[in-house]
Amino acid sequence: MNITPELIFTAEKQMASAPSASAQSAPAAAAPAAPASAPHRDDIVERDFTLDGIDGILWMPGSASAEHPVPLILLGHPSGPGLARMRPRLEGRARAAAGLGFASVAIEMPGNGTRPRLPELEGARVELMRALDAGERPSEDVIDRLVLPLVDRTVPEWQSVLDAMLALPEIGGPVAYSGGVLAIGIRLALTEPRIAAAGLFAGSYVPLSILDEARRVTIPLHVLLQWDDEGNDRQRSLDVFDAFGSAEKTLQANLGGHTGVPAHAGEDAGRFFARHLG
Repeated sequence: MNITPELIFTAEKQMASAPSASAQSAPAAAAPAAPASAPHRDDIVERDFTLDGIDGILWMPGSASAEHPVPLILLGHPSGPGLARMRPRLEGRARAAAGLGFASVAIEMPGNGTRPRLPELEGARVELMRALDAGERPSEDVIDRLVLPLVDRTVPEWQSVLDAMLALPEIGGPVAYSGGVLAIGIRLALTEPRIAAAGLFAGSYVPLSILDEARRVTIPLHVLLQWDDEGNDRQRSLDVFDAFGSAEKTLQANLGGHTGVPAHAGEDAGRFFARHLG
């Protein structure tokens, strides 16, 4: 099924809202043009797609329709694991968003999954790990070479995805960004006017040039920081939060490592998105 010349849906699965319920799936191309029954409003429709060769996943609540289009959350995720490995965690976040009446979308990041490798990023990642293993702080040069090329590639791709998603009749905005690489979220919050709010995860390195960009971000922000994240520069994260120019910005700091985010943090983020997208 083609929505635009670039956006191609490749598979579709209807899931009950409860995670334990069974789901039925079929290739989108094999699905009838007019389904016998529409999704229940509490169900979630999961659709795999490609956009100009980039793989992605769209989740929509069963209540979404052309008559009642829903807001959209762009789901960021770390660079490295790839979309396939991140899918279960992304699905959990998408279920929470669907429970609030929002659609969600995630894409494969540059250099991840089946996309071409980016040798410059991989080289910088090796130097980063070498510094961390030695108990040293990575140099600003390493951070720049690790993060800036990823930001420069990923932000335009997110904007193209946003164009394609907002062309769907079931999605009408407003739009928010959630999680992922902090520097990507900062650049999107600054440069993409269709993003009304952002929930950011301060769990990755931020170049000094991106810190300067943060000063010009003015949309509402909810920032999550894991206090004991050994792979993160806590002070730089605090500096970024202080730099944000937003009149509404909240910092939620919890004890624990990178993957020790408490469940209530997700609930707090959900309330933030409900205020700004609902």
